[in-house]
Amino acid sequence: MRTWGRVEENGVKKWVAVESDASGDFSYGWITTLIQTLKLGLGESPFYAQYGIPAQQSIIDQVYPDYYVTMVQQQFSRYFASLSVKKVPGAANPTYDLSVIMFSGVTYRKQIAV
Repeated sequence: MRTWGRVEENGVKKWVAVESDASGDFSYGWITTLIQTLKLGLGESPFYAQYGIPAQQSIIDQVYPDYYVTMVQQQFSRYFASLSVKKVPGAANPTYDLSVIMFSGVTYRKQIAV
């Protein structure tokens, strides 16, 4: 499998392909897709309408998009041994702490600003 993730290196944003490893494990691809989904606006993708959260509207309404983040967490939880997406208290923008334990036992943690 393959997915694409947008990364920033030295202020330059570019798209990078993330593929399954030699053993067929696509865990990093699912993490990339999860992060892209959290950054995607609800209904923004012409191919995957169920992906994304209404982050911009949430900022306007001054309400965190917790319901939609929980739905995204449930949508992706089957791909990991453990998946936790929690709101970072006191953050200026809607920011979530992403904590993943893959089936291989590898852990991944990152804060994602939506």
